[in-house]
Amino acid sequence: MGMRLVTIGVVCTILAACSGQQEMDPAQMTDPQTSVERPAPVTTEDRFAILALDCIHREYPNKIAHVLQSAQDARPPRELTPAFYGCFDWHSSVHGHWLLTRLLTVQPDGVYAEEIRTALAKSFTEENMAGELDYYTAEGRGSFERPYGIAWYLQLVAELEESDDPQLSEWRETLRPLEDAIVDKVRAWMPKLSYPIRLGTHNQTAFAFGLMLDYARTVGNDEFANELVQKSLTFHQSDVDCPLAYEPSGEDFLSPCLMEADLMRRVMPQQDFVVWLGYFLPQIPIDGRADWLEPGIVLDASDGKLVHLDGVNLSRAWALEGIASALPADDPRIPALMAAHAVHRDVGVAAVSDEHYSGSHWLASFATYLTTRRGIADSGAGE
Repeated sequence: MGMRLVTIGVVCTILAACSGQQEMDPAQMTDPQTSVERPAPVTTEDRFAILALDCIHREYPNKIAHVLQSAQDARPPRELTPAFYGCFDWHSSVHGHWLLTRLLTVQPDGVYAEEIRTALAKSFTEENMAGELDYYTAEGRGSFERPYGIAWYLQLVAELEESDDPQLSEWRETLRPLEDAIVDKVRAWMPKLSYPIRLGTHNQTAFAFGLMLDYARTVGNDEFANELVQKSLTFHQSDVDCPLAYEPSGEDFLSPCLMEADLMRRVMPQQDFVVWLGYFLPQIPIDGRADWLEPGIVLDASDGKLVHLDGVNLSRAWALEGIASALPADDPRIPALMAAHAVHRDVGVAAVSDEHYSGSHWLASFATYLTTRRGIADSGAGE
């Protein structure tokens, strides 16, 4: 198999210069990637793996969502969160680690399997995870990465839980203390949450509840699962006529309407969901066309906020497939759901590249969640 030289920092600089756009302030480029010689990618997911491998231990540039309690808290990212300091921010680092773990479970003999194991072993040490726990449980961090980042952490744990690989099972135990702290905080927070958070960005509750519910069912935490189900029903069982025409907002990476439907197919019996969906999204056609939902348009992929719309196309695609998978095989809405899924999938996956770090540090995780059909039971619906 041919070898190639991957030098992400140099490639990004050249591409940005050729396009007439500057990816980021050169003063921020204080932690350039070193050259890594590796085999050429074989699968689409291999391409995504490269992006995660090249960012999970890249400390800068870095955006810290961090409340300082004293001058002692003004420290570099790797000292604050020693496992998840890369990929620009904590949550992107977490789902970058999830991406690599996911690929070990779906293609254990993949071309980058050994490099992935080495990278994950560097992060998942008892010392690093003790540092993460100390950070998460410190004063003033009650809402840290809630709910988006901590939902991805629980998804990471679920991936490890499902594996019978000895190394992954060992890592699963190493991650357990932070997992327990997160679950405790979420269970204490949910009863206080009076309303759902319907944004198209990190604070959205529908997306987070879906990941958390999948986690709770995977690890057999029935109490947590039941609490999530009841909260979801309380928030959304009576929702009707979701304003899909108002989407996407200019910085969305999650669809408020579709993510809610993707959550509710997890919590309602099929017959109830079939009826609920008709009231909630009456816009879904029965003629099989795809143009009832147009993909989001990104005019500047170097802009860290505008590039969110590449993510909304990917997350819409997996939500559309998830919704279809929960319907009876003869439901007349499935062809239109899957037609829109295909359009969003193709546009979204094509946008995943290493050209701009604004997107490359996170989009591959969304693409991997989509292409590996994470969160979708093999029901056969929509196939």
